[in-house]
Amino acid sequence: MESFIKKIAGSLFITGILMSFTAGACFAGAWTLQKGKIYDRLAVNYYFADREFDDKGHRKDLADNGKFRDYNINNYIEFGLTDTIAVINSLYYKKIEKEDNVKETKTNGLGDIDLGVKYKLAEGAWGVLSTQAMVKIPEAYNEDDDLPLGNGQYDMELRLLYGRSLYPAIPGYCNFEAGYRWRLDDPSDEIRYLIEFGIDITKSLYGRAKLDGIYSMDNGEHFDEGGNPTTTNNYDVGKLDLTLGYKINKSWGIEAGYMPAIYGQNTAAGATYTIAVSFQQ
Repeated sequence: MESFIKKIAGSLFITGILMSFTAGACFAGAWTLQKGKIYDRLAVNYYFADREFDDKGHRKDLADNGKFRDYNINNYIEFGLTDTIAVINSLYYKKIEKEDNVKETKTNGLGDIDLGVKYKLAEGAWGVLSTQAMVKIPEAYNEDDDLPLGNGQYDMELRLLYGRSLYPAIPGYCNFEAGYRWRLDDPSDEIRYLIEFGIDITKSLYGRAKLDGIYSMDNGEHFDEGGNPTTTNNYDVGKLDLTLGYKINKSWGIEAGYMPAIYGQNTAAGATYTIAVSFQQ
């Protein structure tokens, strides 16, 4: 736990520095959409890893000179049922590949599907406080594939979110999230956390920086049957998500992102590259 706290403190410092020139305005986080409003983000992502974090948190090459790639399209959507309640859906279409000195394996199809509800608890000059419940549904793929698209089991998560505008001192915002994820089968339960800063660089150009982390409760089975190095049973990971966006008009925007894993244990040590289009109405 002490090393975990040190990692969080160090990463928060890095994120705070990066906020000054890359961080941004978005409709996610603690804020809820007004009734009838919609936010939709379609992202094309490429993830690559040829290294992993061992059980001590040290980086090493994947076994047998392995390389893992994940090409995916993600659609994230929020819809305001009322001014305080929003429903959420996120789904992926994936093509994943793993190759090493022994063999090459490929799988494609729909990945895990997330369904959620976000409820705004309170709002004032001090900021916005919300809670969010999510369920992860693994029914769209075969968990017994040699290279499965996910870990094949249901997750349930409860999360608390706090956001605050930084205007007029700074043209931006901050957002903090903490949650607990119950995993119904073999993998470990998890603490989920997120630290986010965003800023409008110009009237149209914005950016954001996030520290997006998972801390394993280490109560799952410790045996992993190889395959997908990103879906191991007990792992920690912290990812630094840097995004630069451009507002085309009031409804449309485009974004480019880079998200490397900066620390972890028992998982792949890769990075994701993203191009996305967002729409809000």
